[in-house]
Amino acid sequence: MSELDSNDYSQWLGQIKKQIGQAQQRAALAVNRELLLLYWQLGNSFLQQQAELGWGAKVIDRLAADLRKSFPELKGFSRANLMYMRSFAQTWPDFIDDPIVQQAVGQIPWGHNLVLLSKVKDNQQRIAYAQKTIEYGWSRNVLVHQIESNLLARQGKAVTNFDNTLPNTRSELAQQTLKDPYLFDFLNLGNEARERDLEQALTQHISQFLLELGAGFAFVGKQVHVEVGGDDFYLDLLFYHLKLRCYVVVDLLCGRPHNSSYVLLLIMLTSCANHQKPHTFT
Repeated sequence: MSELDSNDYSQWLGQIKKQIGQAQQRAALAVNRELLLLYWQLGNSFLQQQAELGWGAKVIDRLAADLRKSFPELKGFSRANLMYMRSFAQTWPDFIDDPIVQQAVGQIPWGHNLVLLSKVKDNQQRIAYAQKTIEYGWSRNVLVHQIESNLLARQGKAVTNFDNTLPNTRSELAQQTLKDPYLFDFLNLGNEARERDLEQALTQHISQFLLELGAGFAFVGKQVHVEVGGDDFYLDLLFYHLKLRCYVVVDLLCGRPHNSSYVLLLIMLTSCANHQKPHTFT
């Protein structure tokens, strides 16, 4: 092959691989939708039999044994899973007909739905977490972490000056990007921790730190040197946010008021590409 032919082939191969990957994704989504529909139908059928014939939960033991005997090659017909199917149908009675539920809950795997059923009590919050799972591609463990850290209650709660310093569209996006408070339990720092200890611990656990910050943050560096008006400054931590398209500066402070271990204060200053004045929150 000539060099030109080789390039053409590489491009063609890349297109084919992309098409195969997209087909695999569509197939996986289709299988997941059919599985969720089957589980809902089984759960709904049991609810109907329970209402019409007065069957109790003990019948699920017999059903689980019969299904495992009839379909030994299939998993998912344990008593516990059948009980979850009943709970799934009970939680989403309009699962088939409600487009909002279908576009959220219906698009995530069964294991993620079990997390929502067991850890979230409100259906609107379940839908919100399902939507975020789809948007950010959360694994089940990440979903559990976000629920246990009460993400929905913290997101968008930071005190900021965005309303006064940013256009409305950017202000809302920036506000929803931030949380209050941020939880860094994974650091395990002692009572005498200083700012530099905190900085080192956060960078050593950068994956957990980025997970807590949320989607869109890219780590640039620590103690980043900048010169302003002839003076030297060193930024504790510097990030870039892909959606906001701006740099995010994190200044770390430690305090010990009222005999508490330590209080972590984050002051983030965002300097946008159009060189507007900094926007802050604490």
